[in-house]
Amino acid sequence: MARVDYFNDPNAPEANSVVPSVTAAVRNERGEILLIHKVDNDLWALPGGGHDAGESIADTVVREVQEETGLTIEVVRLVGTYTNPHHVMAYDDGEVRQQFSLCFEGRWIGGTPREDGSETKEVRWVPPADLNGLNIHPSMRLRIDHALDDARTEPYIG
Repeated sequence: MARVDYFNDPNAPEANSVVPSVTAAVRNERGEILLIHKVDNDLWALPGGGHDAGESIADTVVREVQEETGLTIEVVRLVGTYTNPHHVMAYDDGEVRQQFSLCFEGRWIGGTPREDGSETKEVRWVPPADLNGLNIHPSMRLRIDHALDDARTEPYIG
């Protein structure tokens, strides 16, 4: 399903749904961050997705990373909450979601990176110095920057 992101756009359609979702910031031993190249919007992002009924939020993080990247992780901490009402995503079925995402830091404990083919067309460990060369939505880049900021002691709330 195709998706268009609207960020601080006065012409954005009005949201008609809110779906709790998660992203995971996972680093390897070299300090590189795990990113996926998404099929639905052709942007680079942290792995993640929607929360399902019957799951804990930590289970959602682990499941989504496994589905999209092939990696097994454990949740370490909350990086932040991202609920900007001026960021909406319009889908081709008429749904317009307001952003509602919780970003977690995860620790890689197993598996080998691989694309899933339906949601991700590439999975890559990215050195922080190379982030500016990738097409990353500003909202996602904020999460990445917060996750990489080792001086942060409290989760972002926004």
